Amino acid sequence: MHRKQFLSALVPATLALSSFKVGGNNAVKPKHQNLRIPPYLKPGDTIGITSPAGYISLEDVQPAVQLMQSWGFKIEMGKTVGKRDFTMGGTADERTDDLQYMLNNPNIKAIMCARGGYGVVQIIDRLSFTQFKAHPKWVIGFSDITVLHNHIHTNCHVATLHSKMCNSFPADWNKAEPIQIETILSIKQALTGEKLQYNATASAFNRMGKVSAPLVGGNLSLVANLTGTPSDLDTRGKILFLEDTGEYLYNIDRMLYNLKRSGKLSHLAGLIIGGFKVKAEEADDAFGKTIYDIVLDKVKPYQYPVCFDFPVGHQKNNFALRCGAIHTLEVGGNGTILASV
Repeated sequence: MHRKQFLSALVPATLALSSFKVGGNNAVKPKHQNLRIPPYLKPGDTIGITSPAGYISLEDVQPAVQLMQSWGFKIEMGKTVGKRDFTMGGTADERTDDLQYMLNNPNIKAIMCARGGYGVVQIIDRLSFTQFKAHPKWVIGFSDITVLHNHIHTNCHVATLHSKMCNSFPADWNKAEPIQIETILSIKQALTGEKLQYNATASAFNRMGKVSAPLVGGNLSLVANLTGTPSDLDTRGKILFLEDTGEYLYNIDRMLYNLKRSGKLSHLAGLIIGGFKVKAEEADDAFGKTIYDIVLDKVKPYQYPVCFDFPVGHQKNNFALRCGAIHTLEVGGNGTILASV
């Protein structure tokens, strides 16, 4: 994976939707056309930090707190930060109550999930989004937070922010690698309404094309796991992005078959494949195919553009993406550009 460039200029996101050509000829419109963009943050606004999934210590969130405060934001620490129930950030009741408080509190303008791991699926059906729908705010995170992104997209039609979380902020900003700085700064740029544009290097496996459509997706394991639930994604006419980590190739193949058989790949506007960290196989159990082989096999019947090696996922080059918002995806011979509209 190569480092990708991040460019920004102040341009507000638009809510206008248009028809998207999918499969070469068919015009497919997304089912939901009333997506709402939460208010962008300004200095003095409050970001709440909560742990709806895995455990994180108070000490480990301090670099994120200090940096976001230096951006001009106030921080409200959730009760689950520092709480522990085995691998999770408190019991299901504690995590539900903490996230519910932040969803309901009108003074909190964005909710930063402290880390991923596991646990959001345990609480998603306990949460009420009534106040959140009346007063939308940015929900921030990735990995296990894919449950929240997809649930909110399907049930609330509100944009969210897929990005790094508190456990990814460098302990010493002055010693951080350039790619760490760029990706963390992309969170600020996304939250304050700047135009987002990301470049990915060309791949021989890419499929060319240019589309404009809403961007949805996240962690492949979660997208597949949510199939048939109230948090299931409607991917028709949308750009789907996928990433994952710690999975065997055969299981990635199985999960992508899940997406194909459930119709999630058949009417896309475009497909973005981000980082995939694959588990090493025993020689006797080698699957015999690469990520590229597995993906291209599943999308063979369709004609939309496909991009590989995009800078999103469980890796250092994991840039902030506004889920649900319209983006233009252009996959060409010289590389890929994904830009917010």
